[in-house]
Amino acid sequence: MLLREIRNIYHKELDPIYPKEEVDSFFYLAISHFLDLERFVLAMQPNLTLTKEKEQPLFEVLSQLRLEKPIQYILGATDFMDMEFIVNKDVLIPRPETEELVRWIIEEHNNHHTPFTILDIGTGSGCIAIALAKALKNTKVFALDVSKRALRTAELNAQKNKVEIVYIQSDILKTESLEEKFDIIVSNPPYVRVLEKEYMNSNVIENEPEIALFVSDDDPLVFYRKIIQFAIEHLKQDGWLYFEINQYLGSETKALLVDRFVEIELRKDIFGKERMLRAKINK
Repeated sequence: MLLREIRNIYHKELDPIYPKEEVDSFFYLAISHFLDLERFVLAMQPNLTLTKEKEQPLFEVLSQLRLEKPIQYILGATDFMDMEFIVNKDVLIPRPETEELVRWIIEEHNNHHTPFTILDIGTGSGCIAIALAKALKNTKVFALDVSKRALRTAELNAQKNKVEIVYIQSDILKTESLEEKFDIIVSNPPYVRVLEKEYMNSNVIENEPEIALFVSDDDPLVFYRKIIQFAIEHLKQDGWLYFEINQYLGSETKALLVDRFVEIELRKDIFGKERMLRAKINK
């Protein structure tokens, strides 16, 4: 079958479910992943024909997309900070706003000259820890998560991207202390309230791990309070704390920091939503 005919089938089957631009993206991600073809291939070779064997994975992807399964889980991989990461049902799919948080940390600390220690709490796929280890030299990075399965994925991603990370399996809500002290603690903890589920896409709710997404409506800042308490004891002098946050709870999350932190900054993402917060420990 002609490759352009397969693209047409993608649009016929998926346009009723997804925006057309997103369907195009699915198609080009699939041909890149399975056939190592660039997205401009049809402009250069409009009559490119595939064998039945090469068609098969493209139609398998299509059938799963019809069920609204995320393309990243279908392919088992996604890009983050110009690196490829393994993703599966045990870890969240890294988001663009998380890249913005990582870039903020790199921007503020890429000129350090002394050995640096960083802790990523709730590491999931390991994307934050690995990206920081890759970008910031002379740095020792630790990553903590409650899920053993998530940590296995994170370890594979560290190997894949050729960095060394010290992984810790622990529930931060029950973790009182670690031996290390850190220059930076960063976290993208669960922060979506149950009441916000109705505004979320079903492919997120039905496929991504709930343990990494949701908190109770009664205590939505439970992870932030605990991590701040932990950071007070585990940050070095002049250490920094960085969070990804719930866009609806920026002021409330910031208020948790005012007693023991200085240089507090609430930052908006590229969509104008308050999604990032950082502060310096005041010891």
